[in-house]
Amino acid sequence: ARPLKEAGPSKPVEVLGLPEVPDSGEMFYVVDDEKQARDIAFTRSEKLKEQRLSSQTRITREDLYTNIQKGSVKEMNVILKADVHGSLEAVRDSLLKIPSDEVKIKFIHTGVGEVNTSDVLLAKASNAIIIAFNIGVDAKGREEVEKAGVDVRKYRIIYDAVNDLRQALEGLLAPKLKRKFLGRVEIRQVMKLSKSGIVAGCYVQKGKIKSKSSIEILRNGQIVFTGNIGSLKRFKDDVKEVGEGFECGIVINNFSTIEVGDIIEAFEVEEIARKL
Repeated sequence: ARPLKEAGPSKPVEVLGLPEVPDSGEMFYVVDDEKQARDIAFTRSEKLKEQRLSSQTRITREDLYTNIQKGSVKEMNVILKADVHGSLEAVRDSLLKIPSDEVKIKFIHTGVGEVNTSDVLLAKASNAIIIAFNIGVDAKGREEVEKAGVDVRKYRIIYDAVNDLRQALEGLLAPKLKRKFLGRVEIRQVMKLSKSGIVAGCYVQKGKIKSKSSIEILRNGQIVFTGNIGSLKRFKDDVKEVGEGFECGIVINNFSTIEVGDIIEAFEVEEIARKL
C-alpha cells in the first residue's frame, strides 16, 4: 500500500485514523475544513444518541402495554459490541436462536468497536446489559460503567455468551407451580367463640394440617372456598401442625359459612425453576 493524496470513484482505499469503526454501508463524506467536519460529526453523533434514547423509551412503554394486554412476553434488553462485523453477526444470530415463546432478547443497539460512553448511557437508560465480544471498554466508558453500575459482560467464545444469556433468560421465566398435597380434614363441629370468631372442630383423616396452610373447602364434592388457615389449635394452644388421627380447632381466614361435613384439603405450592 502507498499513500494517496486523492482517490476518485471506484478507487479502493484504506482509511486510517478514524476514532470509531464505522458500520458496513455507511456513507463517507469529504469536506474542505477539518473543524467543519468535526462539528458535523459531533452534531450527528448527538442526534443519533438522542434518537436511540428516545426510541428506547417509547418502545419500552409500548411493549409494556402490549405485554400486559397479551399476558406478558418478557424481554431482556441487550447492547452488543464486537471486534468485527463477522463476529457481531455470528454472536447476534446465535443469541436469537435461544428458543422461547415467553422470554426474548431485544437488541437495542449493535456495533463494532470498543464499548464507549454512549453505549453505557444507553444501557443505563434502557436497563440493558452490554455484551462485549473480543473487545474491551474505552477509558471514558469504564468511568461511566463505575458511575452507572451497568452490567458489562465480556466474552471470547460464542458458546459462553449463549450459555450465559440462556441462564439469564431462564431467570425471567415464570416458575412452574406444583401443588403438593398435605392433608385431608373433616369438619365435625362448628363453634362460635367471642374471641376467635367461627372455629371448626376438625379431625385429620389423612396426612397433616399446618398453620397458615393453603386450603380448599369441599362441600358435596364441590369447591366452595379457596384460601388459607388463620390459626390452628390443639385444645386451647396454638400449634404449627396436627397429624393424622388427631383432632384440632381451625379458624379459616375470610370464610365463616363453614358447615359440619365440609372437607378441608390442605396443600403447599412449590415453585420449580424452568429451563429453556
